[in-house]
Amino acid sequence: MSVLEMKVPSPGESITEVEIATWLVKDGDYVEKDQPIAEVDSDKATLELPAEQSGVITLKAEEGDVVQVGQVVCLIDMDAAKPEGVAPAAEAPKQEEAPKAAEPAKQEAPKPAAPVAAPQTYATGAPSPAAKKILDEKGMDAAQVSGTGRDGRITKTDAELAAVPALGGSPMTATGARTTTTTKLSVLRRKIAQRLVSVKNETAMLTTFNEVDMSEIFRLRKQYKEEFAQKHGVGLGFMSFFTKAVTRALQMYPDVNASIDGDFKVNYDFCDISIAVSGPKGLMVPVLRNAENMSFASVEANIKDLAIKVRDGKITVDEMTGGTFTITNGGTFGSMMSTPIINPPQSAILGMHNIIQRPVAVDGQVVIRPMMYVAMSYDHRIIDGKESVGFLVAVKEGIDNPVEILLGGDERKGLGL
Repeated sequence: MSVLEMKVPSPGESITEVEIATWLVKDGDYVEKDQPIAEVDSDKATLELPAEQSGVITLKAEEGDVVQVGQVVCLIDMDAAKPEGVAPAAEAPKQEEAPKAAEPAKQEAPKPAAPVAAPQTYATGAPSPAAKKILDEKGMDAAQVSGTGRDGRITKTDAELAAVPALGGSPMTATGARTTTTTKLSVLRRKIAQRLVSVKNETAMLTTFNEVDMSEIFRLRKQYKEEFAQKHGVGLGFMSFFTKAVTRALQMYPDVNASIDGDFKVNYDFCDISIAVSGPKGLMVPVLRNAENMSFASVEANIKDLAIKVRDGKITVDEMTGGTFTITNGGTFGSMMSTPIINPPQSAILGMHNIIQRPVAVDGQVVIRPMMYVAMSYDHRIIDGKESVGFLVAVKEGIDNPVEILLGGDERKGLGL
């Protein structure tokens, strides 16, 4: 009997453990080689785990389990015959040998029968054996626990986190439901929480604010959006203008494009811009490499590609590693003003916000303009107030006057038209 032990592969450098987020197959299922069988969470991304060979799978870990890189999480019986209804493999010339190939699987079936069959008989909301044991020890009914596993199955983690009701109490009251649901944070969410707290505790973070006039960018987008999309295959958005304004400002104020390494300051002569993207698993920050050399069309195309990967769960650890400066756009959710938190080990981050038509004074006249507040949080250990304010003013110059500052005075040529 040929049984493959599937081990957790390393998602990337420095990652030593992952969490089984979701099994995409059930115990005893027949899986094809390269078929996705699970989603695993690392502290940086959610990745799919593909089957290494075809065969019948036996799961060795539950959803929510934290497993080490290199640990066996399932077995694949490569000798097991395909069940009826599954398309046969390409090689099957000897029809008379097919029953013989199936016989060893039938003869050895009694050994794994108990562990394999049990998970398949779980009713909706039923506890796993490990969860049932814990609930029995607590004297709790499974009906009092909300399951987070497949089909509402109560996992071992659910049982461990379940709170015992107070004596005489009940999860329901006469005036209505008073139930609570407890779910374990994913590895990614826990890591994000640790990083955000460490930034607040370990950096001298300050925030400076300014406002930008979006009138010229609105005009350029309205005038050239169709021609730009037709030629380059992507829309002309706000992010390309802000990215180009940021890379210009970083080259003017190199200490903003730096990080601290112990007692040393590391300056970068390239601009790798992290773009914050909200995905189903949380906030991700894929990186635009050498954004200072990108055209407007290249920035838009790369951001679109990375955003799709984040939302589809296809982003890789390498695509989120590094970055020398971050741009985040809370304006997409309606934020008027915020103090963004630095993305370590970077030293600064730019926060964009929503665009509001506001009265402003221009040449002694009150006019209505589309205005946006921008915020820059920075690490005061290496960035002084002069550099932080100067940087944000440089960004403002690029946004207020994009034709002269960002497009070289020729808007059509600058946009690649």
